[in-house]
Amino acid sequence: MNGHNMKSVAHRITVEAPAPTVYALLADTSRWPVCFRPTVHVDRPESGPDTERLRIWAVAGDTVKAWTSRRELFPREGRITFRQEVSQPPIAQMRGSWTVRPSGESRCEVVLGHEFRAVGDDPAALSWIDEVTDRNSTAELAALAEVARDPAGHAAATLTFDDTVTVDGRAEDVHGFLYDAARWPERLPHVGRMVLSEPSEGVQIMEMDTVTADGSAHTTKSVRVCPDARRIVYKQVVVPPLLRAHTGEWILAPDGDRLSVTSRHTVVIRPEAIEDVLGPGRDLTAARSYVRTALGTNSRVTLEHAKAFAEGRAAGAA
Repeated sequence: MNGHNMKSVAHRITVEAPAPTVYALLADTSRWPVCFRPTVHVDRPESGPDTERLRIWAVAGDTVKAWTSRRELFPREGRITFRQEVSQPPIAQMRGSWTVRPSGESRCEVVLGHEFRAVGDDPAALSWIDEVTDRNSTAELAALAEVARDPAGHAAATLTFDDTVTVDGRAEDVHGFLYDAARWPERLPHVGRMVLSEPSEGVQIMEMDTVTADGSAHTTKSVRVCPDARRIVYKQVVVPPLLRAHTGEWILAPDGDRLSVTSRHTVVIRPEAIEDVLGPGRDLTAARSYVRTALGTNSRVTLEHAKAFAEGRAAGAA
């Protein structure tokens, strides 16, 4: 890579956790969307023991960017290098590294370095990249330190669950129903308001008012991406007070002659908010049950309406 006009920056933090624990968090990109606030979704189209190719979607300022990166992992050295193979303007080139340096048995220093260049070496674009890199790097390092300090607590506060229906209809119709979220207020009883924008193809930003099974209403803001015709993945960037993170996925898969449609949620609960939201004496077990019921109920309603829509289209075409 040509280093001409490349700008170099470094961010660092001291983490109260053993270096192997921190390195494992950085190596496992499947956990990034619920650990790192800017990260919306990560696909791994290619992976091996020491190298992988990633497709990453992340919030950058007030927009969403996607890029393809090549990572090389050096666990013995506590280092991971990355290089964007396909960048999005205004970024022309981007590369960098994570380095984890032990500072005793239960402490380490993490350094996140970046080198980047703007398209056309535009100064304004370079300033924007610098600002976004600084904001996201600072947020990622802080989140990494928080999760690494108490990985067991983070795991206990994390909940993943699925709801599935089987559809006698076309995947295209189900996908269309789920993708066309602008029409959800007229199609789904629990959606009161929807503001939807599509800043780029396959990327949606949606602000939605929903009502849960107990009658409570809340507003969420999500980023949705469509990696292919059989998936829609999303991350809430504005979450209810009870949650620290919430990601989800709509998955369409063949099931014999029929279609299996799954709604998958992964949430991280804020233990310190449980009693404020659910009342005195309520604990993490109660919060997990509440979240499972609230989100699962609305997801099942959406699944049933998508099923009815697709099966109605199939019957009309018969």
